[in-house]
Amino acid sequence: MNSCELVTLVSFLSCLISNSYDNEELAVLAAVFTQLGDSLATILANKDLLDKKCP
Repeated sequence: MNSCELVTLVSFLSCLISNSYDNEELAVLAAVFTQLGDSLATILANKDLLDKKCP
């Protein structure tokens, strides 16, 4: 999947989800996905750090 296809997919899913939940539920889902992304970024950064320290 190329970058444009990925952006289109994410936008489509966002629209689909936003039409299925109320504003309060959407706020929680947005927070959950933000936390998920942040957690994945933290894990990747930590793995990179450990790989550099212990090749």
